[in-house]
Amino acid sequence: MSTTSAVGLVLARAPRLLGAEPFFMEFISGIEERLAEHGRSVLLHIVADHAAEIAAYRRWAQLRLAEAVVLVNPTAADPRPAVLRDLGLPVVVAGEPAGDTPAVRRDDVGSVRAAVAHLAGLGHRRIARISGPDSLRHTRTRTAALLAAAPAGIDAVVLTGDYSEESGAAATVRLLRDGDPPSAIIYDNDLMAVGGLEVARELGLAVPRDLSMLAWDDSSLCRLSSPQLTTMSLDVHEFGALVAASVLALLDGEPVRERWCPTETVIARQTTGPAPAGGRGAGPDVSLT
Repeated sequence: MSTTSAVGLVLARAPRLLGAEPFFMEFISGIEERLAEHGRSVLLHIVADHAAEIAAYRRWAQLRLAEAVVLVNPTAADPRPAVLRDLGLPVVVAGEPAGDTPAVRRDDVGSVRAAVAHLAGLGHRRIARISGPDSLRHTRTRTAALLAAAPAGIDAVVLTGDYSEESGAAATVRLLRDGDPPSAIIYDNDLMAVGGLEVARELGLAVPRDLSMLAWDDSSLCRLSSPQLTTMSLDVHEFGALVAASVLALLDGEPVRERWCPTETVIARQTTGPAPAGGRGAGPDVSLT
């Protein structure tokens, strides 16, 4: 029998990103608020990689520090659910599950379609996406959904980032150096989009006249940027609360149904506008050397 009332959450993520990116703070807040109503709390641990994450699970199981685990950022061929099952730690996945593991899912396909529809409605046809790591299941789902828009006349290109502002900037430079740059870029998080905005500013591009930008996960960064970023908006706090509800049901021995977050919606601000003449993202007088 468990001797703790804590639910474990391990984030294999660089601490500097966790401090700058608001997503996980809102997510954890949603979990904590719902758990607190039932006398439970979040046991948070930040590590460098999945090997260290698995080591933490083994320690928690041995010392009975957590009675259940929330698993985030599921990957292709993810070993973690099997490890947790062998350790006897109940788990709820926040994202796309592997097998029959209880999960709370985001509608990544529907959200990508909404983003593409917004940009296509403004006349954009060559659309780029700067994604998170390709090992993540939701990254692959979003990429597949974007590439599936080809029959509708969308010419899509995808570059991979790591969610940092620096990777967003570097990938934006690569896209704009292309002989046929996109007229719109979708970023998988707010930090990478901010990096892209800075690149556009340095190159003398007017956003959205020369290049439109859309960021995933609305945050204060998006609202405070100049110009303000158009975003895909999800109630991240509610996402956390839904995960906590599934954890509580699991611990109570109840059947845990698959839950879905609402499809994200476009919050149109100042970084998306009509596609420029010729469909090019960079103006003809801008040097990208």
